[in-house]
Amino acid sequence: MTKFNALGARVYSDLPEAKVNFEDARVAILPVPYDGTSTWGKGADRGPEALLDATDNMEVYDIETGTEVHREGIWVAPAITEASSPEAMTAAVRDAVSQVLTEGKMPFILGGEHSVSIGAIQACHAVYPDLAVLHIDAHADLRESFHGSECNHACAVHWASRNCTLVQVGIRSMDASEREFIQPGCLFTGDDCHHRSDEDWMAEALAALGKRGVPLYVTVDLDAFDPAFVPHTGTPEPGGLDWHQVTGLIRLASQHGTVVGMDVVELAANEHSAPSDFLAAKLVYKMLTYALNPTPLS
Repeated sequence: MTKFNALGARVYSDLPEAKVNFEDARVAILPVPYDGTSTWGKGADRGPEALLDATDNMEVYDIETGTEVHREGIWVAPAITEASSPEAMTAAVRDAVSQVLTEGKMPFILGGEHSVSIGAIQACHAVYPDLAVLHIDAHADLRESFHGSECNHACAVHWASRNCTLVQVGIRSMDASEREFIQPGCLFTGDDCHHRSDEDWMAEALAALGKRGVPLYVTVDLDAFDPAFVPHTGTPEPGGLDWHQVTGLIRLASQHGTVVGMDVVELAANEHSAPSDFLAAKLVYKMLTYALNPTPLS
């Protein structure tokens, strides 16, 4: 049975020993069940709840690192439900992330469509002006505006391209108008990831992020994975990455930079999406493990 904290939000992983107070946590998870601008597959608004439901059924011992990152304190906030407009949602996310950062916690946003990342990146950049963004996705998401809004899911990292170092990995779909916003040496396409060795392209991606210790925001659109791994996402694209490529890159990036914020977006949940839900839940747990680097259990 799912437990809830004092604010009415669920307790992460539903464990008896889970820390339920914000003060005890190193991470604040911010669910944003927003699906206001997606243009094809719907269901991203159900993504945060489905992911957290899957987390309740997940083994929490990480074999790779010998750790249980939930012991570091992972607090789940009440969902951000502002949906009157893409701009209002972006502002609500920006304000919530700013508050989390002020309290000395790391924000982790659960989407929702990819537009939920815009406000989070802006809030992190306000605190860390030399912020680098690692963007793992099938789509470039660099349009200046789409369907009348600069806060559309197709514009998810346009602001970052103008204000941050932006390294994009797994990209295999884009509009010609987006090319001018790609930063030199910072695009690693799906073809790069399949036809070059992982060691080579990952090393180049890390170098493109900047110096060691750079403040780092990691945003993962689940359509970065090949549809064979995650079929339940808004706009699946063939030729995607596999589990070890995505987690391997995030592990190395977390060692190279200092992670100050993260998100996972675009889980289009439905009654048939349990395998995709569980992969997303496991991915979030891996990302937290890499970012927080907990001490292995004795």
